[in-house]
Amino acid sequence: MPALKDIRRRIASVKSTQKITRAMKLVAAAKLRRAQGAIVGARPYARKVAEIVAELALRAERTQHPLLADREPQRVLLVVLSADRGLCGAFNTNIIRATEHFREQLSAAGQTAQLVVVGRKGRDYYRYRRVALEDYLPGVDTNSAIPRAEALAALVSDHFISGQVDRVCVVYTAFKSAMSQAVAVEQLLPVVPAARTGGDEAPLDFLYEPSERELLATMLPIYVRVELQRAALEAIASEHGARMTAMENATTNAAEMARSLTLEYNKARQTSITKELLEIIAGAEALR
Repeated sequence: MPALKDIRRRIASVKSTQKITRAMKLVAAAKLRRAQGAIVGARPYARKVAEIVAELALRAERTQHPLLADREPQRVLLVVLSADRGLCGAFNTNIIRATEHFREQLSAAGQTAQLVVVGRKGRDYYRYRRVALEDYLPGVDTNSAIPRAEALAALVSDHFISGQVDRVCVVYTAFKSAMSQAVAVEQLLPVVPAARTGGDEAPLDFLYEPSERELLATMLPIYVRVELQRAALEAIASEHGARMTAMENATTNAAEMARSLTLEYNKARQTSITKELLEIIAGAEALR
């Protein structure tokens, strides 16, 4: 049976860890409230911009703007939104697993995948496996979501317009609740037109003011930036939700371990006391 001193040391260590995980849970909960407010506020605007651009893409000629060009997808650019830090459960693992699964599907279809990774965890994973990255950007938080989205939008737009890639997809974690997040893989470029209604009839066209070309030149870059910003905000809220849940589970497990070690300590102490009493009794009997 372990010595009492060793058990006491383990109990102290577990309780110290419990304090840390509880503090991390509270910090993650505070950050989650802010991130959740940001994504809830961004979704309606992003949804409406996507609807407008999809309707424009349905009616516009693909030659009207370079971001509408629909080429045979031989080279696909994947924008992977991971985190800078761990201790957030399976958040980073799920992102990497979904990315690798999608890469396998592209490879099976004879297509090549290029990676733009956001976040150190994703970068470290591919660096360790010697997978070349097209580019890397540090992870995002609520304050850096807009500038990071602008940088990503410029990067992916340049790659698509120059013909370096034929399609751009984003891999991120969609936020549902603090307890529930789901990895999503969405096509960003070329813009997917809205679904047709009314059978094979051509959709009614709009009256454009200014011209259709000018409108597309304004709306399409906004669409790319807003979609990347929304994906980043979704990933931020999901990361904090996953970390809060993971730290809550760790705190509960630490409390259970401390109880188990305390019970073990009491049993060992009782055994030690009983042994000492038996030795005293045996010594007294020997003196008679």
